[in-house]
Amino acid sequence: MTSSALHPCLILLVGGALLPLLRGRWLQLVYILLPVVGLANLWGLQMGETLQMKFLSLDLLVCRVDKMSLLFGYLFHIAALICGLFALHLKDKVQLSTGMMYAGSAVGAVFSGDFVTLFFFWELLAVTSVFQVWARKNPESYGAGQRYLMFHILSGLLLLGGVALHYKETGSLIVQQLQLGGTASWLIFLAIGIKCSFPGLHTWVVDAYPAATPTGTVFMCCFTTKTAIYTLARTFAGEELLILIGGAMAIFPIFYAVIENDLRRVLGYSMINQLGYMVVGIGIGTSLSLNGTCAHVFAHVLYKSLLFMSMGAVLMRTGRINGSDLGGLYKTMPWTAGFCIIGAASISAFPLFSGFVSKALIMSAAAQEGYLWVWFILLFAAAGVFHHAGIKIPFFAFYHHDTTAPDLRLPTTGIQGREAPPNMLVAMGIGAFLCIFIGCVPGWLYAMLPYEVDYKPYTTSHVVTQLQLLCFSALAFAGLQMVKLYPPELRSTNLDSDWFLRKGLRLLSRFLSWTLNGINQIAKSLVVGGFVPALVSTLNQLPERFLAWLHTAQWGLWSGRNLRLRDRRVQLRKEARSGVFPVGLSALAAVVVFGLLFFLR
Repeated sequence: MTSSALHPCLILLVGGALLPLLRGRWLQLVYILLPVVGLANLWGLQMGETLQMKFLSLDLLVCRVDKMSLLFGYLFHIAALICGLFALHLKDKVQLSTGMMYAGSAVGAVFSGDFVTLFFFWELLAVTSVFQVWARKNPESYGAGQRYLMFHILSGLLLLGGVALHYKETGSLIVQQLQLGGTASWLIFLAIGIKCSFPGLHTWVVDAYPAATPTGTVFMCCFTTKTAIYTLARTFAGEELLILIGGAMAIFPIFYAVIENDLRRVLGYSMINQLGYMVVGIGIGTSLSLNGTCAHVFAHVLYKSLLFMSMGAVLMRTGRINGSDLGGLYKTMPWTAGFCIIGAASISAFPLFSGFVSKALIMSAAAQEGYLWVWFILLFAAAGVFHHAGIKIPFFAFYHHDTTAPDLRLPTTGIQGREAPPNMLVAMGIGAFLCIFIGCVPGWLYAMLPYEVDYKPYTTSHVVTQLQLLCFSALAFAGLQMVKLYPPELRSTNLDSDWFLRKGLRLLSRFLSWTLNGINQIAKSLVVGGFVPALVSTLNQLPERFLAWLHTAQWGLWSGRNLRLRDRRVQLRKEARSGVFPVGLSALAAVVVFGLLFFLR
């Protein structure tokens, strides 16, 4: 790198690692300054700059600066600032430190120009992020964190295997466009697919995110899946299989989210739904669709973190997160409710909000390339996301049945809710402002996209179509609520595809326990309980038996076979066990040994 700027990830990584050395106000000040200084460092980078180094005879491109990596770098630093403000009240230094290192790992991954460097940050993402789950310190979070690590370690192993095969086949480690076909490309594809939460590989999102701390979930929604989307765009843009996968991702989470009671799990399914739009954009592979993917990632991080922040504030203040247990909180948490509505409007793609100007690029690209069936799928998904994230989240948390206490000065059974702390409100305020700003001034975001943008989102047909869609979707929700056909919020456990994984692994464990442990017991009884003791006994008795055999012939010549001969044999064995050997036998052995040495010298 020719500029004076540092590697983009160093400030967040090193600063995050040193945070536990600070305390009090200094800790809070440095925690906020790290992403600000990192963002200033990014502005010092020049387009096209690279940083190369050698490692174990490998030529690595540890930093590559272009418009796409810069866009994600800016986004991740803004997200780190918002997350840092939201978590500023925490006293847990481990959670604070790993949170900032988590953001630094994501920055390092998007600037990686080779697969070895990418693998390093790929694994560091998993290691640093799991502490956001375990920091909640309950059995549910420990179990969810372990399952989360299993998925991401598997992703890392697949990536490592794919990179090794790719290097053997091509001799190159540069992160570049690949074609699905060989084993190497499929392994890399599946590794990215796990972090992208492809269908069937998605359950770690709705398992770990709701189990994390109120602040940890906000960190987690910003970095892991978005790093995977970036890597997918770098390696498999234009792969048509991604259009099918993305369409499925946009559809199936809707049905889970509608019946889910845990509102953070609803947001988890909603995130998979939105990732589906991005995967479709990568699959189409045109400059318009890739611009749409990058724009939607930027908008998604802002409005999804805003929704997770509002639900995190609700969880922190009330101790509840199920829709069946909440309602009426607009009275005691009016600012949080307002910010939640802005996030809901953004994800629902209301005009003048960020989701409107980002989704439009992907849907327009699908229509232009003749993928009308995908366009209809995404249109249906847009109506669905308005149901479960645009209406359900704010409605059941803040406006449904009133669960608040009538008088906070008196002990009651209602929720003793109160407004979120100032640092949380500031973080939500920044996110809400950016959601509105991007929606009102889309040119600001479009100017940072990797390809030149010639698109006007605010056309009459687009605005009218979107408003009609949202109005009819809201009418359907209201109608289903009135006739009591909308799935009610119930205390329940909804089964996802991980049920087959958990049950299957449990059955496999029992089968292996029955077969392998059975074989082990049989082998133990035969070998340890039978053969080994017999062998040890035989070897222990071998010297005495050999002596008895030698002397028996001699004694038999002198005294014949009689009772005295048997007694002398028993006595000889007893003496041999104690280490006493006849002098004549010892002399004979010495003569034999010296004779052998004489003849073999």
